[in-house]
Amino acid sequence: MSYFTGIHHTAFATNNIEKTVHFWRDLLGLRLVYAYGRPGYRQYFFEVSGNNRISFFEWPDVQVSDMRRHGDPVKGPFIFDHISLGVEKPDQLWEIMARLDAADRPVSDVIDHGCFLSIYSYDPNGIPIEFSCDSINMNSWTEPVLKDTAPHSKDLEESFPVYGHWPDPEAIEPEDRVIIPGEGVENFTKEQ
Repeated sequence: MSYFTGIHHTAFATNNIEKTVHFWRDLLGLRLVYAYGRPGYRQYFFEVSGNNRISFFEWPDVQVSDMRRHGDPVKGPFIFDHISLGVEKPDQLWEIMARLDAADRPVSDVIDHGCFLSIYSYDPNGIPIEFSCDSINMNSWTEPVLKDTAPHSKDLEESFPVYGHWPDPEAIEPEDRVIIPGEGVENFTKEQ
């Protein structure tokens, strides 16, 4: 039972929203679909496809991350490794590679992962980006390939959800469903 429609948005941070807009919108071609802010608070959203977006908060004191190879293990506190944006055809990987090269941005060769091809780069904030195209010969999304040779438990060998690890939820009654206004709601009032 999945009711998810995709990644609604991922949220990153930048210390320079203008530089970030020039990279994601003007170099990569993602449409800027929502932007709002005021002194000390700003958030911009870019459309990846359909209902999938990435966003950036502008935090003047955030520092650009060091560029580390995608997937290299780290020690200590850590949350995020990289984001991968899908493209439809392998030729589009070469087009993105050419754009990144022309903009003097780092970009890898095309890497064959078996079920998809990828190139790797970084945005101006040091965010590791992968661009991926599914293989025409193999689709692990419709035919999952689970090849962990030493899974910690049998549960890790299942493609679909394994139930029983979490308590059954109780429905939230209509009278208990509260919606609180948040940042940006003022941009969608009827008085505009």
